[in-house]
Amino acid sequence: MAEVYEFIYRARGKDWEAEADELTRLIKSRKPTAHSLLDVACGTGAHLAALRKSFPDTAGVEISEPMLMRARERLPGVSIHQADMRDFRLGRTFDVVTCLFTAIGYVPTVADLRSSVACMADHLVPGGVLCIEPWWFPERFIEGYVAGDVAREDGRIVARVSRSTREGAATRMELRFIVADSAGLREFTEIDRISLFTEQEYLDAFARADCKAEYLDGMLTERGLFIGRRRA
Repeated sequence: MAEVYEFIYRARGKDWEAEADELTRLIKSRKPTAHSLLDVACGTGAHLAALRKSFPDTAGVEISEPMLMRARERLPGVSIHQADMRDFRLGRTFDVVTCLFTAIGYVPTVADLRSSVACMADHLVPGGVLCIEPWWFPERFIEGYVAGDVAREDGRIVARVSRSTREGAATRMELRFIVADSAGLREFTEIDRISLFTEQEYLDAFARADCKAEYLDGMLTERGLFIGRRRA
């Protein structure tokens, strides 16, 4: 997945740079002096690389070894730590902590959501800004939703198809990929289980972490964005 991650999502319209610019505007409107930023579940480092333009003191957290390796290759000199978002300790604080591209949805329970948000808030300076991009809320989930995309670039083609169904309080998304290049054809399947937390469950997690938050519908992506500040 790490090999084709940016390739296929770029073809689907993902623009990490534009999102970073919009996010920077939102953060600076709340904390104009913000200088340092931690990106939790930073993946391949695409958002982090774009955010470094405005926040030169940056770091990342990522649990997946293949994603971690790509982030470190992209961002030499930046501290990228391998850790679980529910329980990590970096020994320092930041002006901003972000958790983007619905990564928060991969924690399985409300208790895990609260632990993750609390852990992120613990890495904020007083008055620091916490930004979390959610997965869909339960009322917005579409049962049986299917999607398909093909990306072509530099002699390589990647096809992605997916189907989403509800499994308890989560989305079960089955994704199938076919990768074609001069070396041949490869295919793999990924099964994602992404929690359908409610808007109130997110806001409660922020409040428990001593962060006053709001939900900005349609901001950053169509899934919206939670943004809060740690109390001084």
